[in-house]
Amino acid sequence: MIKFFKNFRKDESGAVTVDWVVLTAAVAVLAGIVYTSIENGASDLTASTGSFLSDQNPGAEADAEDDAG
Repeated sequence: MIKFFKNFRKDESGAVTVDWVVLTAAVAVLAGIVYTSIENGASDLTASTGSFLSDQNPGAEADAEDDAG
């Protein structure tokens, strides 16, 4: 039984697989963080653009020029 545990401890055949699993999980987490950051920024930009466009009154400038001239 002791020989089995010594051999098991020395065996590194699955170590590369574990490394790839950990690396893939880290990339997936980072991708999620980046997606959340971009999504929040895009939502803020969309809200700002909507506010700007709703404040615009393109006909008011043309009407003012007609009244003055």
